[in-house]
Amino acid sequence: MTTELKERIQELENRLKKAWQILDLDARKEEIDALEVEVAAPDFWSDQDRARQEMQKLSDLKDEYESWNGFKTELDDLRELVDIAEAENDESVITEASSKITELENKFAKMEFAMLLSGPHDASSAVMSIHAGAGGTDAQDWAEMLMRMYFRYAEKKGWKVKLVDESRGTEAGIKSVTFFVHGRYAYGHLKREAGVHRLVRQSPFNADALRQTSFALVEVIPEIDDKVQIEIKPEDLRIDTFMSGGKGGQSVNTTYSAVRIVHIPTKITVSCQNERSQTQNKETAMKILKAKLAKLEEEKLLEEKKELRGEFHSAEWGNQIRSYVLHPYHMVKDLRTEYETSDTDAVLDGGLDGFIEAELRADAAKNDVRGELNKD
Repeated sequence: MTTELKERIQELENRLKKAWQILDLDARKEEIDALEVEVAAPDFWSDQDRARQEMQKLSDLKDEYESWNGFKTELDDLRELVDIAEAENDESVITEASSKITELENKFAKMEFAMLLSGPHDASSAVMSIHAGAGGTDAQDWAEMLMRMYFRYAEKKGWKVKLVDESRGTEAGIKSVTFFVHGRYAYGHLKREAGVHRLVRQSPFNADALRQTSFALVEVIPEIDDKVQIEIKPEDLRIDTFMSGGKGGQSVNTTYSAVRIVHIPTKITVSCQNERSQTQNKETAMKILKAKLAKLEEEKLLEEKKELRGEFHSAEWGNQIRSYVLHPYHMVKDLRTEYETSDTDAVLDGGLDGFIEAELRADAAKNDVRGELNKD
C-alpha cells in the first residue's frame, strides 16, 4: 500500500518540477526580491500611480509564488507522513496519507491551469477594443452587450476596468469602445477573445421583432511595460484634439481635452477622452499606440513563420470565432474548439471560463506547450 502511495507522490513531484520550470518560479522569486527592494526605496511613492501598480504586481507575484512553494512544502510533509506510516505499519495513518494525496492531486489539477498562461505577455494587463459591425443599431447594441460581458468577467476575476474611449450609437449601444483590463494574467485569459463575435436574436429595435444577425469585432492587446522601448518618430504622428464626448465631469465637454493620434505609416488610430486633461489623454493614447505597434510587429514575425511552414491564413472580418444564438433556441458555441453551452444568460453575464479554458488548452496542445494538459 505504501509503495503505491510513494509512486503517486513521486508522480506529483515530477509534475511539480515540470511546472516549476515552465513557470520559471525561481526567476519569479528573484523578481519578488527586486520589487521588495524597490518598494523600500525612499522615493518609491513619488509617482503614486506607478507605485500602486508596482505594489499590486508585488502582491500578485507573492501570492502566485507562495501558492506553488506552499504546495511543495505540503508534498514534502506528505512524503514524511508516508514514511511514518510505513515504519509503524499503521493503517489509520496510511488511510490519512492516501486521502491527503488525493486532495493534493485535485489541488494540483487546478493549479496546473497556470501553465497554460506562460506566454511572453500572458501575465500583463490587457487593452480591449470592441467595434460594432454589420447590423446597424442591433450591432451597436450587441457591441455594448459584449462590453458588459467583459466588464462582468473582469469583475468576477477581481480585475479593474478603466474606460479609455467610447463612441456611443445614435439610437442605442456603442459604435466602438476601448478600455484597459488591469490585472495579472488578464491578457493571458482574454487574448483568444480577439475576433468576430456573431449574435442571432429577435431584434428589440424592430416593430415586427424580426430575427436579426449582428456582428462585432473584438481586439485584444497586452499592456506594454514602460520599460519596453518602441521607437516612434514624431514626424510619423498626427495628433488631433477635440471636445470630449464623455458623460460629464470637471472640464469634460468644455475643453478640447480629448486626443486622437494617427500613426501615419500603419494608419493605426488611437483615441482617448476619459482622462481629466489633454496631457493625460495623450499619455494614455500613446501607451495604447505603443502596445498596438508592438503587437503588430509580433504578428508580422508570427505570419512569416507560418508562411514558411505553409500555415498562413489571413485574418479577415468573416473569420468568426464565436456564435451567440438567442433565437429560435439558446446556444453559445465557439467555432474553434466546438465548446458550447445553452446557458446564454450566464455567458453574457461574464461566465466565460469554460470558453477561455477550452481555447487555451487547444492552443497549448497545438503549439506543443503542454499537450498532455488537454487530456481529460
